Amino acid sequence: MGGNPPDGAEERDRDIDQATLAMVFSQSPVGLYVFSLDLRLVKYNTAGREMRGVPSAELLGRPLPEIVPGFDLSEIEGILTRVRDTGEPVFEQEIRGYPLSDPDTEHVQSMSAFRLHDTAGRPLAVAVSLIDVTDRVRARARLDLMHEANARVGTTIDVSRTAEELADVVVPTLADVVAIDVLDSVLRGEAPSLVSEGESVSLRRLAFRAVRATDRSLTRIGEVGRFPTGTPHGQSLIDLRPRLIRRLDGVGDVRWPSDDPARAELIHAAGVHSAMVVPLAARGVVLGLVSFYRWRGEGSYNDDDLALAAGLADRAAVCMENGRRYLREHTIASVLQRSLLPSNLAHTSGVEVVHGHRSAGAGGDWFDVIPMSGARVGLVVGEVAGHGIYAAAAMGRLRTAIRTLAALDLAPDETLARLDDLVIDLADEHTGRTDVHERPPTRATCTYAVYDPISRHCWLARAGHLPPVLVHPGGSADLLRLPAGPPLGEGGLPFECTDLELPEGSVLALYTEGLLEGKPGGVEAALKQLQRALTPADRPLKERCDVVLGTLVPAHPGDDAVLLLARTRTLTADHVATWTLPCDPAIVAAARTMTARQLAAWDLDHLAFSTELVVSELVTNAIRYASGPIGLRLIRDRTLSCEVSDHSSTAPHLRHARTMDERGRGLFLVAQTTQRWGTRYTGQGKVVWAEIADSAA
Repeated sequence: MGGNPPDGAEERDRDIDQATLAMVFSQSPVGLYVFSLDLRLVKYNTAGREMRGVPSAELLGRPLPEIVPGFDLSEIEGILTRVRDTGEPVFEQEIRGYPLSDPDTEHVQSMSAFRLHDTAGRPLAVAVSLIDVTDRVRARARLDLMHEANARVGTTIDVSRTAEELADVVVPTLADVVAIDVLDSVLRGEAPSLVSEGESVSLRRLAFRAVRATDRSLTRIGEVGRFPTGTPHGQSLIDLRPRLIRRLDGVGDVRWPSDDPARAELIHAAGVHSAMVVPLAARGVVLGLVSFYRWRGEGSYNDDDLALAAGLADRAAVCMENGRRYLREHTIASVLQRSLLPSNLAHTSGVEVVHGHRSAGAGGDWFDVIPMSGARVGLVVGEVAGHGIYAAAAMGRLRTAIRTLAALDLAPDETLARLDDLVIDLADEHTGRTDVHERPPTRATCTYAVYDPISRHCWLARAGHLPPVLVHPGGSADLLRLPAGPPLGEGGLPFECTDLELPEGSVLALYTEGLLEGKPGGVEAALKQLQRALTPADRPLKERCDVVLGTLVPAHPGDDAVLLLARTRTLTADHVATWTLPCDPAIVAAARTMTARQLAAWDLDHLAFSTELVVSELVTNAIRYASGPIGLRLIRDRTLSCEVSDHSSTAPHLRHARTMDERGRGLFLVAQTTQRWGTRYTGQGKVVWAEIADSAA
């Protein structure tokens, strides 16, 4: 169907078109500009007039360069020329500049352009719409900056590094100059204290960034600066509230305090016109301060900028507080670790010992040298899984336990079995705790060796630990492929003991995994490197230890590394006297006589009385409670040792005899006369031993 439009329809359409056009030029919030084909301004609407701030009579007919001062003319002219020549519109092109209505602040305009045509389709003009999107762009930039800070700030637990990361993020996006200062207590891991009114606060400069290389800071990196309480900095440290200083050019109601003239002079000399001072605070306690300064033409800081700066500072403060707490725990654990490790290794005649320890931060590595009866010496190196306070505490418990077990003269394999039970018990005590940080480590490894300098035998056992290295007197180094055994804490499988006879001058190397960690080629290659570093055999032990640590351990190790080197010695026959006695009470007097003669030969006559008493009591006990021949041995070492062996497995017990008792005083007298005494078991029975201390022995 066809026909003419209803009466009045064309007139109504014309009215709508005219009303729409009037609205666009008189009521629309979008700035609209119309340029002739030679790019002269021919018309613009009310919004455009308000954005220009200049009467239309001064702009109409003028070319483009006279209309857009403060903006990139070449960019705008290129867009309009392309639209005019091609007819292809451009939408939402962002341009930046300084409009005449606000020449001191950079604005962002969203520009769209399209070509107008007459009724015949010929190009007539170029229309441009402008929308000020400065607030939207700034909001987007703030959001992007916060996302960037979330990704880049706090990548480590180092307080100084966190400050540097924050400074890198905010310059130049939010600040032309930024300075970050913190309390010294934070750097030490200590809990920061509240800042009181009236006291000047000292902070250490951790980071400083500036757009211009010529900008300098009143306080250098690493130095301490003071902030008087009358300044915005000092006030923010007291009340933990950020400060916005919109104008620093001497105009307005905020002026730089007169009691901080040095900082004020530096700021004014740099041309800074606006600033923000934001405290670094966590859990209601101040950690430091971030100072933002702006001298370029982005305009003064506003409340939105202050909110963004506060959010960035809050994130950095949380990361710094985590770093401070870690440092505090690390420091406590390191002190605990050092206090639990031997400060001076015991000196024994059986071995010459040196050690090296490179700490990566409160690990569970430990070592020890334990003097034992019969001039023997125990050598132990172990490693508790993990780091921190619980690893150090578990290490201390294991070291104490193995010393206690060594005093009982248990064999190495039995000692490790008892340690295994201890680690399992420690884990069972904390079963059910949901916080993994409150549970002690449940896994450890250990190598334990006992060396006898009289027989030159060495008994070794290991619990999941790396194999020891034996350097022969001739110079070659071999891995001792001992049965590995399970790590401590797993239970089940037994441990095995290996008996080796070592030539005098052999070097036994015990170590922890940190000595080999991260080496190219893996553990096997690192073990070969260790063997090479331990040779030749004629070098002093201390030099050899230093070479190994310097070669295998980096300057900043990722794990603790322990190296224990022991060169074996032999206690010669002139230091040992041995007799085999019949199980006859009459032999006690002969035992005393032989003892006295031997002491005289050793120039130890002054110990004859106490030693004869010990020999008499121990031999008498052996005759009374055992059967078969009795062994008597005197060892002249750092102390004088007396040992009586028999074929009985019954252990003697110390008791207090009552007044009318005829027996029971022998071991009491032995305990009172000697430095220490005890019992150890052998495959044939037991040995009761006692040590008589003497500086000349």
